[in-house]
Amino acid sequence: MAKVVLEFEKPIHELEQKIEEIKNLSENVDVSEEVKTLERKVSQLRENVFSNLTRWQRVQLARHPERPYTLDYIQYMTTDFVELHGDRAYGDDKAIVGGFAKLDGQPVMIIGQQKGRDTKSNLYRNFGMPNPEGYRKALRLMRLAVKFKRPIITMLDTPGAYPGIGAEERGQAEAIARNLFEMSHFPVPIIVTIIGEGASGGALGIGVGDRMLMLENTWYSVIAPESCSSILWKSWEFKEQAAEALRLTPPDLLEQRIIDRIIPEPQGGAHRNPQQAALILKDAILEELKALSKLKPEKLIEKRVEKFCAMGAWNE
Repeated sequence: MAKVVLEFEKPIHELEQKIEEIKNLSENVDVSEEVKTLERKVSQLRENVFSNLTRWQRVQLARHPERPYTLDYIQYMTTDFVELHGDRAYGDDKAIVGGFAKLDGQPVMIIGQQKGRDTKSNLYRNFGMPNPEGYRKALRLMRLAVKFKRPIITMLDTPGAYPGIGAEERGQAEAIARNLFEMSHFPVPIIVTIIGEGASGGALGIGVGDRMLMLENTWYSVIAPESCSSILWKSWEFKEQAAEALRLTPPDLLEQRIIDRIIPEPQGGAHRNPQQAALILKDAILEELKALSKLKPEKLIEKRVEKFCAMGAWNE
């Protein structure tokens, strides 16, 4: 697969290419100083670009095709992963993956949405858009975690729940609503991580937890910027303005107290160093699990319900 370079990454990419060209042409000449100078420029340019990203640029980064997905994080973060399949009612949804694993030796249940890398795998994974059986599979796995008293870790990365006729006929709304209700009362720690796109009820269907962690270059909103633009302006051309108005980036959501913590990514985004991104996320999850494990189940549920009841603003 050819390397994907976003528009705002092009100046960085051009400098990196120049460095590679100099290295390849320097068989009999010492160019180490020139290379070091250019590498410092690349580092400085990358820092300048990524410290001033717009909300739309973060949306683009969250969708980067080279960004690590759920199975990548599972591979880098865990050991002894055993994937479990099927909802025991209709079928096995490939857009949601999950199973038991060990996180630094601690048994956990890990569940997340999974996209594909190319056309074939995207069709297989339904572009990361779960059907009702996906949410029911997730619920079955979470109930198993409760049975064996294992913490639950979920990974959100979806453009939304699948909106097809078949999905609606099989009860898409009921499946998501059932998950919201049951997750709010599970007596085990639940850590929700947003690793890419967190769109609408599709993300929320596995998104109720004690702690909400959001990677630095991700988004989480009731609607995607393009869809918002098409509703308000009857065109997708205003997606950048929509992204600004939706306030869907990690700093926005931390300010609104919807999430609890922003997880930093390697310089240039998680796609630049997926393994390092996974290790950073793993450390944060372990830290949160350690704190949550000290709470009794009744207190865990009480604080979880209070957390979600406190969101938003209203007048009585």
